[in-house]
Amino acid sequence: MSTNGSSNRSGGIGTLGLLGVCFVILKLTGYISWSWWWVTLPFWGGFALVMGILSIVLGAHLLGKLMKKW
Repeated sequence: MSTNGSSNRSGGIGTLGLLGVCFVILKLTGYISWSWWWVTLPFWGGFALVMGILSIVLGAHLLGKLMKKW
């Protein structure tokens, strides 16, 4: 066991975070003229995807329960 305070956890910005920062820099410097929705997509897109899949699964589950009662 290490006593130097280091840990095996991965930290840092990650691939999507780095891509998002690059998109913001490119937008602010004028190299891309994309909508801010597209520029910030790497920051919130993963969360939106998970929430969408979760809502579909939950909806299908509730619909299945409702159909069984009939």
